[in-house]
Amino acid sequence: MIPFVRNARLWFAPEEIRQEGPTPDYRFSLANERTFLAWLRTALALIGGGFAVDQFLPDLRWGWRVGLALALLTAGVLCSLRAVNHWVRCERAMRRGEDLPASRFPAVLSLVVAVVAVAMVLMVLVGWER
Repeated sequence: MIPFVRNARLWFAPEEIRQEGPTPDYRFSLANERTFLAWLRTALALIGGGFAVDQFLPDLRWGWRVGLALALLTAGVLCSLRAVNHWVRCERAMRRGEDLPASRFPAVLSLVVAVVAVAMVLMVLVGWER
């Protein structure tokens, strides 16, 4: 079974994660949970930004408005899914005494946000008249 599918199954079965090994120091589990919540806040901000672009920039050309909104909304969805997947992976690694998993996702998310921001800066400089 591919790792993402196995981890997705564990999202809804936290009792199975407890069978992975000894319980880590609760401070590490709580830090893992705080990181998870920070990722969810980021996801909510991206989703809110996507809706804001769509609703509050009516003078923006339809294609640009929808494209930017969809980029932000998609990033928010991926960020929320990544949050829970990363939480499970880290919890399992701590219980097994393994290194915490590395991820390229923060770099990818940063690039998506930067591209959207550059596009919005260009639209502000050029103007967005229909």
